[in-house]
Amino acid sequence: MKLDILVLAVHPDDAELGCSGTILKHIALGKKVGIIDFTRGELGTRGTAQTRDEESRAATKILGLHARENLDFRDGFFKNDEQHQLEIIKMVRKYQPEIVLTNALYDRHPDHGRACELANDALFLSGLRKIETHVNGILQEAWRPRLVLQYIQDMYIKPDVIVDISKEMNEKLNAIRAFKTQFNSTDNSEPQTYISTPAFLEAVIARAREFGKSIGAEYGEGFTSKKLLGVDNLFSLL
Repeated sequence: MKLDILVLAVHPDDAELGCSGTILKHIALGKKVGIIDFTRGELGTRGTAQTRDEESRAATKILGLHARENLDFRDGFFKNDEQHQLEIIKMVRKYQPEIVLTNALYDRHPDHGRACELANDALFLSGLRKIETHVNGILQEAWRPRLVLQYIQDMYIKPDVIVDISKEMNEKLNAIRAFKTQFNSTDNSEPQTYISTPAFLEAVIARAREFGKSIGAEYGEGFTSKKLLGVDNLFSLL
């Protein structure tokens, strides 16, 4: 299946937090969108890899994704090396997306910035035909997306692009809450964490309000770009 947008996320729930409003918006526009999670989030203080798998499936249903896969990299200990790059290259060539959204350039969690570097290196290499990858014994075609953006996560980064997600905000929150062991949980049998308190979700909403206000909308999601962005018509910016 060819996708229009492929989201690369180091942890299950990163895409929901960072860009699920944008995902919902484009699926409603008829675009095909999928997520590749790098790890199962097994180092998370609350829940287990198994519960995170279940939560990921619930969020996938809410978002209406066309595809979602997990590469089962080691949470916290994956590397930006040939082995990991090749696994991502296989996914990029499999789905041939026009647009890829990746983790933040840098963030509070060190996995996020490292995953961004890994993803960006793999995305470039994926376009080189002399790097050969095979799936089920079939040689894959080289592929490089036309646009790569990084969603903004916990730390504030000034966005280069903001997407209006005013209509999608409620469903975005539903997708986040699908990770019920992680966010705003009433289960006190495990330690409270930075992200499990109600204040964290309130901050997510406040960030969306801040980005929305910047473009005259109620809610927004911000993205950065490593390259300059251009349009062929100034009215596309209105």
